[in-house]
Amino acid sequence: MPGGGVNAVGVVMAARILAVLVVLLLGGVFTDRLGARAVMLTADLLRFTAQGTLAVLLLTHSARVWEVVALAVVLGVGEGGFSPGLTALVPGLVPTDDLADANSLLQITQAVTSVAGPGLAGLLIAAADAGTVVAVDAVSYGMSFLALAGLPLSQSAPPHRGLFTDLGRGWKEFTSRTWLWVTTLQISLFNFVLWAPFLVLGPTLAQQRLGGARAWGLVLALYGVGSIFGALALLGRNPSRALLWSMAASAGWAIPAAALAARLPLGWVAAAALLAGAGAAVCNILVTTVIQREIPAEIRGRVSAFNSLGAFALGPLGLALAGPVSDIVGADRLLGLGVLWQLTAVGVVLAFPSVRRHGAR
Repeated sequence: MPGGGVNAVGVVMAARILAVLVVLLLGGVFTDRLGARAVMLTADLLRFTAQGTLAVLLLTHSARVWEVVALAVVLGVGEGGFSPGLTALVPGLVPTDDLADANSLLQITQAVTSVAGPGLAGLLIAAADAGTVVAVDAVSYGMSFLALAGLPLSQSAPPHRGLFTDLGRGWKEFTSRTWLWVTTLQISLFNFVLWAPFLVLGPTLAQQRLGGARAWGLVLALYGVGSIFGALALLGRNPSRALLWSMAASAGWAIPAAALAARLPLGWVAAAALLAGAGAAVCNILVTTVIQREIPAEIRGRVSAFNSLGAFALGPLGLALAGPVSDIVGADRLLGLGVLWQLTAVGVVLAFPSVRRHGAR
């Protein structure tokens, strides 16, 4: 389209991510005020509208870059509102003892779609065009809206306070739990120091050493498959010291970056991605389960929002800096430094008694 290109793609992606980050805290406040389902229904309606409008523009070949950017912002607003609601919703659907299994099933679903989605998109683009892909995506949000509307949930409205008062209480609850802010900080710095460089440099290194885009697609696909295996491994299990196991599993994120930095062949990098995906699933499921069990329902949305915002706030900066910094220090060295950081950070976090001994029986 006129004005399109690599820079335009970057602007669209940045607009969506920034919208998510800006709206996360508001999503948490309204989740606690209005109930998770009400906020999630609104979020799905926004996302259905954004993607439906974009599909029409693409199918009629009338889309312009500024319109795509604006719709990406609307999509991001919906995502930012939906995320805290999902964490707060699950405890109202299943007994406390089944939370780990429920989160494992959610993780499996997300992992399956992360593997199958790009393949389906490719087939649809080959058979039709990009507008058809976006239309299918819009339909998926409509289906989510209908599913949420049918849930037999109710929630009494808490006393109304000012926005900043609500945010202040959420922040107080978040910072009062050492295990929560320490693990959030660790994930935040991991995204900045290791994962962002891996995502930016990985495609280039795959092109140079592993065989190109198909090789990188295989690596990412096996990461998704690993997530499925990790989630399946947790089904029916309710481990004590869940935080200890989750942080230990997060060390697995260092393995594929280490394989790339060591210039290992594709088979080793793919196997490393499989292990990292399994570790990521275990980490995410156990941390989410602990938050759902220990944070009171009336504050869960805000605490979840602070957790998500803290975990991903540095990601966009890491993505922006990865290329320029690698030009200075070299791609292999930058990835190696990220690996060293991740392993060290895991050790430091596990040294905190509130993390290491949390949930001990």
